[in-house]
Amino acid sequence: MDIIILGAGQVGTTLAENLVREENGITVVDTQLPQLEELQNRLDIRTVVGNASHPNVLKQAGADNADMLIAVTDSDECNLVACWVACFLFNTPTKIARIRSPHYLDEREALFADDRRVIDFFISPEQIVTDYVRRLIQHPGALQVLDFAEGKVRLVAIKPYFGGPLVGQKLQSLQAYFPNIQVRVAAIFRGMRSIPLSGETIIEIGDEVFFIAPREYVRDVMGALRKQENPYRRIIIAGGGNIGERLALSLEGDYNVKVIDHNVSRTQYLAESLNRATVLCGDASDRDLLLNENIEYTDVFCAITDDDEVNIMSCMQAKRLGAKQVLALITRTTYVDLLEGSNIDIVISPQQATIGSILTHIRRGDIVNVHSLRRGAAEAIEVIAHGDEDTSKIVGYTVADIKLPRGATIGAVVRGNRVLKVREDTLIEQGDHIILFLVNKKHIREVERLFQVSVTFF
Repeated sequence: MDIIILGAGQVGTTLAENLVREENGITVVDTQLPQLEELQNRLDIRTVVGNASHPNVLKQAGADNADMLIAVTDSDECNLVACWVACFLFNTPTKIARIRSPHYLDEREALFADDRRVIDFFISPEQIVTDYVRRLIQHPGALQVLDFAEGKVRLVAIKPYFGGPLVGQKLQSLQAYFPNIQVRVAAIFRGMRSIPLSGETIIEIGDEVFFIAPREYVRDVMGALRKQENPYRRIIIAGGGNIGERLALSLEGDYNVKVIDHNVSRTQYLAESLNRATVLCGDASDRDLLLNENIEYTDVFCAITDDDEVNIMSCMQAKRLGAKQVLALITRTTYVDLLEGSNIDIVISPQQATIGSILTHIRRGDIVNVHSLRRGAAEAIEVIAHGDEDTSKIVGYTVADIKLPRGATIGAVVRGNRVLKVREDTLIEQGDHIILFLVNKKHIREVERLFQVSVTFF
């Protein structure tokens, strides 16, 4: 597939790194020559210097022959115009735009209701991160919580700890402990590597366990792997930008929320736009301010400013002063790696969270959801099975008969509104939603081929 990426920032760079490994033809456009040269030295891609919305620049990038254009520059307006130019001048088949401003997103139906589909898919990183953080707050103790099958099923990452009845037990005891719940361990990472799974595998303290379960039973399964934590009540959000505002709006009805921002005019705006949250003007890493706001009784401290260093320092300060859990939004990949195993409980990479939404539209086959995991090394996908026994390698076959690539696991099968128990004799039917976990995403092409139907299927 020939793909043009507009913008060589964090998201554009991460996207290029992911897609070039999957044997796509990638061209990256940006105004900054040094960033493009650095990318070209590392990756086997084309680069074009220029304004991403200008027709001559898009033509030089190959827009007239491209299969897809992904506009992820820092400017909403540039992304919108680039998609418009690609649509009307070059007839580019698929156009994806990253849009940050809620003012555009709120009116997208009116603005882009056109038969020619000027923009095929909108990506809002702020909303993706907001939803991501909200799910973590709803599930105390979880490292990652991802939705599949319209929220019927969730993939949860958790570290087993003392007090969990299944810690130190074999995996086969999980089904005995939950005889009436469809729960399946999709992967266990011990240190930096994935370990082979069998019924004899022992769940150890310090493991990173990924399990898949119906949404309503997630807390029960978590309680089997670590002592059940009380629901969170008190939340402090450091950073009142777009993400901070959206997060506060989504949480203030159910939690005691405080927002800290250093900008006076921004805090005045937030105080007027939020209904119940308390808004404070100050430095989120200020010791006296945090103590005055009872940081020692805070359940979650979320540092989501646009400055990595501020997020790191404020989280470390909050943790030292007694915050139960601290969460930092980090854009630089090198920082994410350095903070592994630090006092910061959860590090969120906005570009990795965003990549999954974009990959959903790139993968071959009827793929509904894609989530990038373990800093892009692993992947969880939801795909719909199509065809019949003659045209498909999935439909009409049992789970035991499906030839999955090494490291791939079927975590759940959703049929209509039912989440089926995945057993060796579970028969896959047309229209089933299948959630798979790949510990190594290099096998994604094999999975795509597995779910493709033959040309005789109509």
